[in-house]
Amino acid sequence: MQPTNPTDCVSEFFLGSELANPSPTEALFHILPVPFEKSVSYGCGTAAGPAAIIKASQQLELYDGTSVPAEYGIYTHPPLPCQGEAEKMLQTTAAGVGAILDLGKIPVLLGGEHTVTLGALQALKKKKADFGIVQFDAHADLRNSYENSPYSHACVMRRAYDLGIPMYQIGVRSLSYEEEIFRREKGIGHLDALDIARSGLPVEILPLDFPKKIYLTIDVDALDPGIMPATGTPEPGGLSWYQMLAALESVLQARQILGFDVVELAPIVGMHAPDFTVARLIYNLFGLIIRNNAGFKPPA
Repeated sequence: MQPTNPTDCVSEFFLGSELANPSPTEALFHILPVPFEKSVSYGCGTAAGPAAIIKASQQLELYDGTSVPAEYGIYTHPPLPCQGEAEKMLQTTAAGVGAILDLGKIPVLLGGEHTVTLGALQALKKKKADFGIVQFDAHADLRNSYENSPYSHACVMRRAYDLGIPMYQIGVRSLSYEEEIFRREKGIGHLDALDIARSGLPVEILPLDFPKKIYLTIDVDALDPGIMPATGTPEPGGLSWYQMLAALESVLQARQILGFDVVELAPIVGMHAPDFTVARLIYNLFGLIIRNNAGFKPPA
């Protein structure tokens, strides 16, 4: 019997209203909730982000407008334990991502604050993968330390730089002067929000010499707060929905994605549109990955 109220259809699995949770070996996409929140510095609530995304996903259509990404399989892991300090969470996250990579699948982390990204990067570096990171974000996150912590959400890309990972930033519109100097001196590639507002999106965003294998990290505050108010550090002048999708498609062309995360959703009680927007973004990204990565064969 179908539920009479859509909100009655609650599942622990991404798109569980439409799909059973498959065997891990049968699913290309592995959802890994990481509800870590330790260093948020303005608004709070990111620990509730993963559950809100999964709940909102119950209202998605399987057809994304072009294809049915769910045909490739979506497996949802239980949320990782996130008690304690950042170092412990990073070890747990790296182990979880490593296990997914061992299966040859695509890890999809749901944050939690942006610090969780570092755990995925540590797992990928352990595999000695030659890859670059593409960051969608309102902030550069290149501080060496913030509020006495090198593992603050404001430092995650600095820690990625310390790991020797090439990076490219899209949508940044807020950074400290020190971060600007660091970005300039280190030659970190970027397409800032102001450049997009003035000139639009180029057909090809990433430089030709950027690594062919990539990890995506999407802080939801890359989107304009008009459509994404549910985040701890909103900044005016962000990407529109269609700019985000166009930028993602450009980034994915001729590149292999190793994994991605979506972080910093801080749900607002009584406002479910931002939660659904993030769930829809993730599912649409599944479709973009499949259509733009030649290595994925259609299911039998």
